[in-house]
Amino acid sequence: MADPRLTPLAASLPATVPFVGPEQHQRDRDMTIRARIGANESVFGPSPHAIAAMRAAAGEAWKYPDAQSFDLRRALAAACGTGMEHIVVGSGIDGLLGSLVRLTVAPGDPVVTSAGAYPTFAYHVAGHGGVLHKVPYRGDHEDPDALLARGAEVGAKLIYISNPDNPMGTWHDPDRIAAMIAAVPDGSVLVLDEAYVDCTDRPVAPPLVADDPRMIRMRTFSKAHGLAGARIGYALGPAPLIAAFDKVRDHFGVSRIAQAGAVAALGDHAYLAQVRAWIARSRDRLISIAAENGLSALPSATNFVAIDLGGDGARTRAAVEGLMARGIFVRMPGVPPLDRCLRVSCGRAEEMELLATALPEVLAEIR
Repeated sequence: MADPRLTPLAASLPATVPFVGPEQHQRDRDMTIRARIGANESVFGPSPHAIAAMRAAAGEAWKYPDAQSFDLRRALAAACGTGMEHIVVGSGIDGLLGSLVRLTVAPGDPVVTSAGAYPTFAYHVAGHGGVLHKVPYRGDHEDPDALLARGAEVGAKLIYISNPDNPMGTWHDPDRIAAMIAAVPDGSVLVLDEAYVDCTDRPVAPPLVADDPRMIRMRTFSKAHGLAGARIGYALGPAPLIAAFDKVRDHFGVSRIAQAGAVAALGDHAYLAQVRAWIARSRDRLISIAAENGLSALPSATNFVAIDLGGDGARTRAAVEGLMARGIFVRMPGVPPLDRCLRVSCGRAEEMELLATALPEVLAEIR
């Protein structure tokens, strides 16, 4: 029986969350995860400078944080070559997506995404009563043409795409994304999720035009910068839309500790380059582990690799469970045909070798 105090919309929502965290898996199974390579965190950790800055800031944790994230926004503006008025800081991309949907999507408003794309975006849209329209991936890539066509057809308030992509790791080149931006239908906003843009040296991001009213870009310190636990990200967009976030955002939602860590991480270019090298080395090892087992891996510009098991979702779920039983936490995409793949985060050499030992055992079991 639904709680009568809930709104009709809240009562209608499923009692689900986008992701079950590794800690909950451990509690449910009364076991210890030995290789935490499923949530696309950076096991390489934050910059030593970021750690030092956060330790120093911890002594001032009795103070409320700077609600305007001034120092971080100033540093981001300098790094991105834009004005501070084009930047808002939030509790990761997830928090920023929630604020954006609250700002732009009323009950019944149409929103377009891809079937199998990042589920937290869909979670926020459903939570605010928006109507989701989904288009399929094409060749393991999100399909810009299909997204734009459906957006124009339904009059979408928001059109979402991630580049590089989660959960497949694939990407479109900057010119392809720039062409998509140019073709955004009137009245729509393109939400360009660039969570993984810092994980690669490949050219994946089009030039930043912060005052373009057709789009907003979301970025995070959770991936390459290793600050997933700090919950801090930022959005880049036209000044009027960015200013509107002040109407709905949690003004004290990003801690002093997180802000200090992000400023220090942003300035440590040498460490970011080192992390990219570690990620590239781990991606190569994941590709070789797939090949050793007669499998193929999708090209990736992220800190994870999708390994094609060549079956269906049931086969992949069995592999996920088999690996979890051995203390190896991985995930999988949620819809066919993407769900034929394991999604494995990059890790240290010892975690890669745990996977290399366990995967052939699991594949033998599920055959």
